[in-house]
Amino acid sequence: MKTEAARMAFTRTLLALAREDQTIFATATDSRGSVTLNEFADALPAQFVECGIAEQNAIGIAAGLANAGIRPFVCGPACFFSMRSAEQVKVDIAYSHMNVKVIGVSGGVSYGALGMSHHATQDIALFRATPGLEIFIPADGPQTVALTKYLAKSSEPAYVRMGRGAVPNVYEEPAPFAPGKANKLREGSDAAIIACGEMVYHALKAAQALAEEGIAVSVYDMHTLRPLDEAAILEAAETGFVVTVEEHNIHGGLGGAVAEVLSQEKPTRMRILGLPDAKHFTGNSAEVFAHYGLTAEGIAQAVRKGR
Repeated sequence: MKTEAARMAFTRTLLALAREDQTIFATATDSRGSVTLNEFADALPAQFVECGIAEQNAIGIAAGLANAGIRPFVCGPACFFSMRSAEQVKVDIAYSHMNVKVIGVSGGVSYGALGMSHHATQDIALFRATPGLEIFIPADGPQTVALTKYLAKSSEPAYVRMGRGAVPNVYEEPAPFAPGKANKLREGSDAAIIACGEMVYHALKAAQALAEEGIAVSVYDMHTLRPLDEAAILEAAETGFVVTVEEHNIHGGLGGAVAEVLSQEKPTRMRILGLPDAKHFTGNSAEVFAHYGLTAEGIAQAVRKGR
């Protein structure tokens, strides 16, 4: 199975787009290596801004560029853009409606071994409570390519969270992508799994294992957290049991978004799988996922128990 890091799919696509459009800029916060922007900076130095380890300044610079008609992608670790520069994102980008795309790489527990200072597990909760931002979490490389092409054309402020390591491809190129429209990847009437980001692959593997037991489960890739596909959520609820899976705190992320819809529109039994509201286990991504049951078997077990 082909694997690719979303960050690498993003930067190769952004470079190709920027070669054709001189208004596309990339800014970095001493993060060229982390984001894989070295080739972009070398090829298009006039369209690249290095801000140093100064995420708050980077957001302000990007907002200024956008105000001058530039289409900036401000790139760096998700943990710092979501917390250190939260006020600048809220005021300079979202409130001011500046056409800035905040690209948070190494999101979730991608920096797992570095501990909670480098985990980005509150970012979706924070930005879901910040009006004016589109929010995306791509599942793999091909979907990241499609998302990047959309972002380059869009005039809406956006936050994108992607992982660091290579992940198995869920899609082939060109991947189906429409903002605010979840992708239904499997059909089933016994339960539904709604996942985002790297958890989509694990959700699919869980559904495959359950199918071998005679349990038919629908799987949805909720790649967009704002605008949220409420119709897909209500459709998933028709199965009678919904499991959400995310690389995020169990409060305020995908699970919270789904629960908010169902509690008001169609009360349904559900289970939220994610990272606990506690100090996290430290290790690489795979170790953290295994520790908290964010694996195919862990997801399958949640479905079995909930039916």
